[in-house]
Amino acid sequence: MASRAGVLTGGGDCPGLNAVIRAVVRGVSDAGWETVGIRAGWRGLVEGLFQPLSLREVSGILPRGGTIVGTSRTNPFKLDGGIEQVLEHIREQRLDALVAIGGEDTLGVAARLHAEHGVPVVGVPKTIDNDLNATDYTFGFDTAVSIATEAIDRLHTTAESHNRVMVVEVMGRHTGWIAVHSGIAGGADVILIPEHPITVEECCELIQHRHRNGKDFSIVVVSEGYELTYASGERRLIAAEAPASDQFGHVRFGGVGDALAHEIEERTGYETRVTVLGHVQRGGTPTPRDRVLATRYGLKAAELVLSGSFGRMAALQGDSIVDVSLADATEELKGVPLDWFDVARAFFG
Repeated sequence: MASRAGVLTGGGDCPGLNAVIRAVVRGVSDAGWETVGIRAGWRGLVEGLFQPLSLREVSGILPRGGTIVGTSRTNPFKLDGGIEQVLEHIREQRLDALVAIGGEDTLGVAARLHAEHGVPVVGVPKTIDNDLNATDYTFGFDTAVSIATEAIDRLHTTAESHNRVMVVEVMGRHTGWIAVHSGIAGGADVILIPEHPITVEECCELIQHRHRNGKDFSIVVVSEGYELTYASGERRLIAAEAPASDQFGHVRFGGVGDALAHEIEERTGYETRVTVLGHVQRGGTPTPRDRVLATRYGLKAAELVLSGSFGRMAALQGDSIVDVSLADATEELKGVPLDWFDVARAFFG
């Protein structure tokens, strides 16, 4: 009887997920393994939601965004009897290995299942936020940065035509990787991120400095998780409570761009507009870089499955795909270091 591997994707959708699934299926099938798709992330293992994943099912999915097996923000550790159901469905489906593709939450569950219940799981790092520890980059990040950069490029022309300040709110949750990379690439004049917050007053002064030097427009990029920070020491996070569908308790970000635009216009008198990119940053077809990275990650995950190296995660270090422990990868968030922010700050004002 052939060995069987299950594949699931959890958390937010992300460009490149299908490329990983394709590579995992190809990698294990070459060794005679069967692959089972687990629907809707961890919820699929709780409720028993499965679909076949043969070479036929993954043909042609490389350039597709989203995930063909669906996703959710389900945490089986928060559900009564959730872990027992997960373990039971793993037994029923005769899964000899499990490939979990996701960010800190999805892989945090995987790490606990391996450590506490011996589940044979390997991980693949997925998040547009690039905030997963122990890997230089996650797939999906490059696509999000490319989309945000294109938006900033387009906003330059309308900002200059109308002598406006344009505030661009990008995703990133508690880290500012998307804001810093797209801001640098797009030539932003101020970038505000959670890790190294500059004050609203300093932001306004940088914009006014540009105007005094003959620049009548400015582009401000703000990460959704930036707390409005004032010279008085006050800090204000713009976020709503976690939705019921999110069993990891994440607040729902959104709105800091509007709040910041209001502050800038009130304090400087300059006409200010805001653009919130939102979910467009993680939709659509992945960039070539993300397709290649996702493919390499998927093949590494298949290699870990075949060698029985469980409790590990595929990771990018330098230009090499290596494996690291799931525990290390999910221990803490990877924030933007000061030297990266200094590259952006060199072009402020």
